[in-house]
Amino acid sequence: MARRSAEETRTLILEAGLQLLLERGATAGVQHVRLQEVLRSVGLTTGAAYRIWADQDDFHRDLAVEMVGLRFAPPVASAQGAIRAVLEGGGDLEEIARVAALDHVVYTSKFHLDPESRDSHAFITALALRTAAGAWPELRDASAERHRGSIAAFEDLYAALLTRYGRRMRSPFTVTDFTEAMAALGEGFAIRAAEGLDHPTYEITGDDAPRGSWTMFGISILGLVTAFTVPANDAATLYTEVRPPAA
Repeated sequence: MARRSAEETRTLILEAGLQLLLERGATAGVQHVRLQEVLRSVGLTTGAAYRIWADQDDFHRDLAVEMVGLRFAPPVASAQGAIRAVLEGGGDLEEIARVAALDHVVYTSKFHLDPESRDSHAFITALALRTAAGAWPELRDASAERHRGSIAAFEDLYAALLTRYGRRMRSPFTVTDFTEAMAALGEGFAIRAAEGLDHPTYEITGDDAPRGSWTMFGISILGLVTAFTVPANDAATLYTEVRPPAA
């Protein structure tokens, strides 16, 4: 049998690695944290650990679950802090969207720019683990619980803002629907930040768009507000008014 070339061997190993990854799930987010290293840092022996976990995989599972549940601040703390001055100064809803979006972009970028930002690092790390939540049922449950907590907190915030600025949900949508869409959008941009991708920003000067310095996230929020809500004093508005006619 002819010997494999270095490239053939490389391909064979990568294909086997990919197969294992597909079978076991993407647990590599915690596997670089070796149990022996952790034990040394706290002065414990291997025996102490293996009375708790059957093996290192069990340890990694529990570590991932703990990471997904870790928060250093309430889910809405950063957003509330960012918009407080706008609310106190009587700013409009567009300014709320612009400032809150900018805060989210800065917050997630700290993952790379500010190693001391524990909350940002916890958020991005937990988000990365949640994308691989299928690896363990326990991790999937922890991810769902974190999501529910975030949705509940932001739902209350958005409901209060819509009431303050005289808007209501467009039928058939609910505030929960709007919050879920906002979460998907915000987490999508957070994943981009974790990848080190720059967030697009725009200096808008035209008369047919909100003026000023805007992030792509901020402009996207305005789109969601328009699609999901209407002025509260409008007559009942059905979403079918903006749907294309049936073929």
